Amino acid sequence: MNDVEDNPALSNVLERNIRTIIRLRAEAARERGLQDRVADAITNFAGRMAFLYLHVVWFGTWIAINSGRVGVRPFDPFPYGLLTMTVSLEAIFLATLVLISQNRLSAESERRADLGLQIGLLAEHELTRALHMLDAIQDKLGIENDQDAELADLEMETRPEDVLAEIERVQRRASKH
Repeated sequence: MNDVEDNPALSNVLERNIRTIIRLRAEAARERGLQDRVADAITNFAGRMAFLYLHVVWFGTWIAINSGRVGVRPFDPFPYGLLTMTVSLEAIFLATLVLISQNRLSAESERRADLGLQIGLLAEHELTRALHMLDAIQDKLGIENDQDAELADLEMETRPEDVLAEIERVQRRASKH
């Protein structure tokens, strides 16, 4: 049995949604090209403490060898021009690989945000329709309809462009203060 099946508190719908998310993430991972996989692997390693430890050992060894005190003839004496150039090139490539990975992650995040927005808009539309149907049922059964202003607001269709315009208006007003 897996973790989802072991938890009877999870509904079938929730279990299905979890499996779908895992499947979609696995599909997205399989669709990545070789270049993206390499960039992700390198940036994943560069973001670990092992990467830092490796560099501490590398720099320490380089400086010790090139100090002339360990019995080895220095090949890059102080101020370590070759080391500086090597580290600069590594920084350029590493920064580029990080940006490649970030761009891919950003695109995935935007796709998920778009999906979340679409599902949220659909849920809002469905809830608004359900409220209208409940009003109609109340009217049909002769049940007094509550004249609550908040309920009337909830029954209005929410338009995303109106919500965004209001957010921008409030943010502009807040930034002036």
